[in-house]
Amino acid sequence: MSNLWPYLSRATGIVATVLIVLSLVWGLFFSARATGSRRRPNWWLDLHKYLGGVAFVFTVVHVAATYADRTSGIGLLQVFVPLTADGWAWGITWGVLALYLFAAVVFSSWPAKRLGRRTWLVVHLLSVPATLMAATHAWMVGSSRHGLWFQATLALLAGLAVYPAVLRLARVANRSRAPHTRPTHTIAGHGSPITPVRSGGRGAPAAASATVPAPARQPRDRVGVR
Repeated sequence: MSNLWPYLSRATGIVATVLIVLSLVWGLFFSARATGSRRRPNWWLDLHKYLGGVAFVFTVVHVAATYADRTSGIGLLQVFVPLTADGWAWGITWGVLALYLFAAVVFSSWPAKRLGRRTWLVVHLLSVPATLMAATHAWMVGSSRHGLWFQATLALLAGLAVYPAVLRLARVANRSRAPHTRPTHTIAGHGSPITPVRSGGRGAPAAASATVPAPARQPRDRVGVR
């Protein structure tokens, strides 16, 4: 039984790290509108939420198993307070901070959004630094950190996250550079443009205003009076 907790802590930590990165990748693909047309956007969004929720569950189990392992030297103080672990203070601290950030992201979105759109977006973007903190925690204090397979897995996950991140940044850059022009139309038979304008109160239909050249006046024959 004494060997159960170290193995459980190790296994859940590795699975949680993989799921965290996959959830981030799916979220970046969804926000970059790069999910293709084979699946509906709601399918990708649900998968993103599912991966994030399962990753948080594995993270909690990882913390509980580490606390239950008496050989780890991790108590309640080290679980909740940064920079209190002996020997590897920063390694554990990155994990503690990542746990707090993931909790904020998960519980601000589940079971429903509890914040305004802009505030929720700021909180949700905390998942990016939280993922980096979790990967740093695994790299610094993971029990398999010296294994070649573990280092290769971390490198693969990092490369997997870079591509959708670049797509998302490119979409943001293109949207910020796009010119904000109002659409114009022309009247059939004339070259004069029409610019839609709003008239009346709120919700009033858009009216089109344009300057249409008046038709040429036909000359009249002068009739003399005898």
